[in-house]
Amino acid sequence: MRAVEYQGGRTVAVVDRVPEEPGPHDVRIAVSYVGLCGTDLHVYLGDADARVGVPAVIGHEMSGHVESVGADATDLAPGQLVTVMPTRYCGHCPACERGHPNVCYDMDFIGMDSPGALQELWTVPEHLVVPVEPSVGARRAALLEPLTVAVHDVRRSGLGGGERVLVVGGGPIGLLIAMVAGVEGAEVLLSEPSVDRRAIAESLGIRTIDAAGPDLGRGLDDFCGGAGFDVAFEVSGSASGIASAVASLAAHGRVVQVAIHAQAREVDLHRFFWREIEMYGARLYHREDMDRAAELLAQGVIPVGGLISGVVPMERTGDAFARLARGDAMKLLVDIDSGGTR
Repeated sequence: MRAVEYQGGRTVAVVDRVPEEPGPHDVRIAVSYVGLCGTDLHVYLGDADARVGVPAVIGHEMSGHVESVGADATDLAPGQLVTVMPTRYCGHCPACERGHPNVCYDMDFIGMDSPGALQELWTVPEHLVVPVEPSVGARRAALLEPLTVAVHDVRRSGLGGGERVLVVGGGPIGLLIAMVAGVEGAEVLLSEPSVDRRAIAESLGIRTIDAAGPDLGRGLDDFCGGAGFDVAFEVSGSASGIASAVASLAAHGRVVQVAIHAQAREVDLHRFFWREIEMYGARLYHREDMDRAAELLAQGVIPVGGLISGVVPMERTGDAFARLARGDAMKLLVDIDSGGTR
């Protein structure tokens, strides 16, 4: 089979590999599409070589069809549209024992710590395979994993209907959070400096404000009548983003830290004291979040297709990464199944 192999030094290549045979409890998937995310971009840029090893097959946002199943894998059938929950947790560390496997101390994040989806045939444990309603289609199904991130983030916030929400950062996860929060009944405003990203958000029905504009403060006050936001999701990964999220909150507001900050940030702790603000970290997700995301896709209430900037063949994966590094694409998919079995 063919696979896209990360070879270090911002280099990827299509190579031949022997597909892994499924064990008794495994499922082998004929991969259709793989979405490239910010984590994959960090790998491509060389920021995670010590973790992933070189060469490596990466990728974890995907869709495909069941190709074959192991002797004891009984819940799935060949031809079924599926995706994969790429978090293989240990089950016995303190986090797992307390019911928090998404922050497992010994997590195998498939696609980084073990081979990922950028290959024609991908073998994974059956319990990580998630069926997808056929009507969703393979392209949209490839965005189920990032939608799951958004579902978890919104659930982590304890969001209630009618609350006012500020989403700081208009990348794919920010847009998905905004849409999920809207489905849950919130009044949502997205703060983003990029004209192009704001345009995409608005095409998806999300109200936006220019994060770099001179009237940002007034616009935020006008949206919530000067009372502040009930919840702010920080998805920008910038110092100004976390400062804006904290400053925007009402008394007893909640900030949910979604973006990964590579360095320590200064945070206005006086604001936390003065308004009794709460802060939550949000990492990965639970299986119930992925099941909920699958429901939302099947219901058609989250137009994830509007996030897809383009689809490239396996041979152009390097070009796709370069485009993401330039910041001129929202979500790019790699077409693994050029044979057309959608």
